[in-house]
Amino acid sequence: MTEGIAGPEPIDPVVLAVISAAVDQVWPRPTVVMAESPTGPPVWRFSGRWWVKPANTRRDRPWTGG
Repeated sequence: MTEGIAGPEPIDPVVLAVISAAVDQVWPRPTVVMAESPTGPPVWRFSGRWWVKPANTRRDRPWTGG
């Protein structure tokens, strides 16, 4: 009963290797993008501001005379 059914032909290993290499070349790879972490706030941003001074200096009131 199975006399007329033919199975798939064997694949040549060289052809299989070429197809595998082509798929490997065009397959998208994930890219790792590492953002550069800032080391701190820019110096120019808060330089000379009253809130940058230590708390003890900010409590000092020159108009109180003390």
